[in-house]
Amino acid sequence: MNITAQLTDDAILRELGARLTATRLAQNLTQAAVAEQAGVSKRTVERLESGEVATQLSGFLRVCRALGLAERLELLVPAPTPSPMAQLKLQGRRRQRASGKPAAVPQTGTWTWGEPE
Repeated sequence: MNITAQLTDDAILRELGARLTATRLAQNLTQAAVAEQAGVSKRTVERLESGEVATQLSGFLRVCRALGLAERLELLVPAPTPSPMAQLKLQGRRRQRASGKPAAVPQTGTWTWGEPE
């Protein structure tokens, strides 16, 4: 099953759990072995594989690391890439904070003499 925006949270959690189970079994590891390598309880691994909500993200990350999936997490939330205009504005500087204001939207239409700005 592909993970799409139309799936419910529960369906996504179940799918992620099924994928973790399949990866663990492909590596011929028991839940207890993965839990020991990850430094979490066996119950945490059971919850992750069943798609239960009561798990912490840190436990998920540890299990992914123990299964050799940590590098693939880059695909989960890729690093944002600034637009070409934003790159020009920053000129090598890294953005430190949000302004809280929406980006300026160029006005449509033409301005003529005598109209207020």
